[in-house]
Amino acid sequence: MLKFIKHNLETISGVEIYPIISLSIFFTAFVIFTVWAMTYSKDKINEVSDMPLKD
Repeated sequence: MLKFIKHNLETISGVEIYPIISLSIFFTAFVIFTVWAMTYSKDKINEVSDMPLKD
């Protein structure tokens, strides 16, 4: 099964750029979400965490 997929991918010109692009997108999103989580205010986190208990 893998032999058929590998053969098809080898016939596509420029296919080696796709793993680089997907890794770059993943790494960029990971860094952005990590920075966002680290800079999120403590008051907002407490407010959101208390929401289920307010009902």
